[in-house]
Amino acid sequence: MALEPGNSPGFLLWHATLRWQRDMAAALQPLDLTHVQFVLLACTWWLNTHDEQPNQLRLSQQAGIDVKMTSPVLRTLEAKGLIERTTDPNDTRAKRLQVTVRGAALAPRAIEVVEQVDQTFFQPGLNPHTLQFLRQLAGETTQ
Repeated sequence: MALEPGNSPGFLLWHATLRWQRDMAAALQPLDLTHVQFVLLACTWWLNTHDEQPNQLRLSQQAGIDVKMTSPVLRTLEAKGLIERTTDPNDTRAKRLQVTVRGAALAPRAIEVVEQVDQTFFQPGLNPHTLQFLRQLAGETTQ
């Protein structure tokens, strides 16, 4: 028996995701970042602050973004002066990623904006059980 759309978990998740994405896009727009640009900038910044200069593959794995999608977004971030790509001395085909001074200043501000959107969006039901459920949906097995 087919569920009514309003009772379909997948349909509800789809609508919730679209609403969350609209909220994110609106919050990041004043910072001149798309959500994907934010994720790659924030992940690069985070890895850099943990003594890592990732290559594109490592960054795409950290971000959970397809590696083919990563390259054009990185080019945009580079054009905006937020990251630098340098040749990896161990593999001249690979590029190492480093946030610029401007990117290092923007990343924490953008993270605060995104965390505020998450707080507002998830506030009605945010608790440890909700977070665990979201980890399960995301396919994550660790905290």
